[in-house]
Amino acid sequence: MSLTTPHPPKSFSQDQLYEQFVIDRPARIIFVGHHLSTKNSLRCILRRMSLYGAELDVSPNVEVPDNFFLEILGIHDEIGCTLIRREEEKVTIGFNMLVNAEFLHHVIRLSFEVSQ
Repeated sequence: MSLTTPHPPKSFSQDQLYEQFVIDRPARIIFVGHHLSTKNSLRCILRRMSLYGAELDVSPNVEVPDNFFLEILGIHDEIGCTLIRREEEKVTIGFNMLVNAEFLHHVIRLSFEVSQ
């Protein structure tokens, strides 16, 4: 009798483990400068968001820093973020801390109200 182990589960990256919600809302990437100054920023579109992170659309000609703050239009909080990967204009980011579920639902509701 052979004792074989079943195939290991397919590995997922951390950003794929959480349910993602379509947001499609303007946002800003705020660069973290010297002494945490936040003078420079660039516009982007927040396409999808989860408790863990988000997918953004950014011009493919613009460099995105490894660490930055994300500000969603209409919400005055800044979320600390880390770049996970970039494919052309699609940028996948992780939040430095999981966002609160209430905050995520607020963003979803805000996005839904605007789209109607």
